[in-house]
Amino acid sequence: MTTTTSRLLTLLSLLQTRRDWPGALLAERLAISHRTVRRDVERLREMGYSIQATMGPDGGYRLDAGSELPPLLFDDDQVVALTVALQAAAVTGVGIEEAALRALTTVRQVMPARLRHRLNALEFTTLPRRPGDPAPQAVSTDVLIAISTAVRAREVLRFEYAGRDWGSEGHAVPPRRVEPHDLVTSQGRWYLVAWDLDADDWRLFRADRITPRIPTGPRFTPREIPGGSATDYVAGRFTGSDQAGRWPCVGTVILGRSARDVLPFAGDGIVEDLGPDRCRLETGSWSWIALAASLNRFDTDVEVIGPPELSAAFGRLAARNAATAEQAPDDSGR
Repeated sequence: MTTTTSRLLTLLSLLQTRRDWPGALLAERLAISHRTVRRDVERLREMGYSIQATMGPDGGYRLDAGSELPPLLFDDDQVVALTVALQAAAVTGVGIEEAALRALTTVRQVMPARLRHRLNALEFTTLPRRPGDPAPQAVSTDVLIAISTAVRAREVLRFEYAGRDWGSEGHAVPPRRVEPHDLVTSQGRWYLVAWDLDADDWRLFRADRITPRIPTGPRFTPREIPGGSATDYVAGRFTGSDQAGRWPCVGTVILGRSARDVLPFAGDGIVEDLGPDRCRLETGSWSWIALAASLNRFDTDVEVIGPPELSAAFGRLAARNAATAEQAPDDSGR
């Protein structure tokens, strides 16, 4: 005897193979009574599948158009997880972007209305993870959906922000009020890009620190995000630059190592092969001193191509290092 679950899956599969099924024929194919067919159809309807009763001598059932894909049964949390995974996969850069988008479309088509509404509520932007990025931070799916819903509706979002609950005089700080523009996942964390109504400026908020308050506020007209998009704005904030995704200090050097040796540690730098033991590297950092120090990690001779600020930074760094070395204790431990 088949279990109820397997019988429901078989029934759903049969309904997807043709438009109309006489009730008697379904009962025969499933080896159950006509009454059990009616009961199983009601169970599928409760799950959100739109199954219509058809008129005729025998009576029957029809699965509405648009639901003829293979049976997929997900609970709410699985739908959210699937949506996040497929949307994030669209920017992995490993050649599955188109397939991920087609899979997401397939999931949207087959979902019952109740689950489709929850799936559609979650939209976000993804920046690919890079080597050395922090581990992902856990964020409640309810928080993500609340933020994303406010973004889609263009409604002012109110929320408590962890770490800023109390003012300098011990008084509770009122909830933040922002115009939410985009939900972005980058470097293992979720961020809200928003216009802070109290600070009158753009802000980046970590979603794992947000506790949304209800109800949301009035609708707002979207503003132009610095850099042109949420992706560029977030990338610029991480590099300390006002330019879209570029470091404020970028220099070019020639290293006495092969491109093959340098490439795994170049991060977002550009490496050009100049021979067995030479390569050109264009890379950046948040300051010239930081850039000069980072280039020393390759443990080789460095020839600065430009700009002059980078050469000067190496000089200042050398002076600092020499001063530090002079402070080292002698062999007596003094």
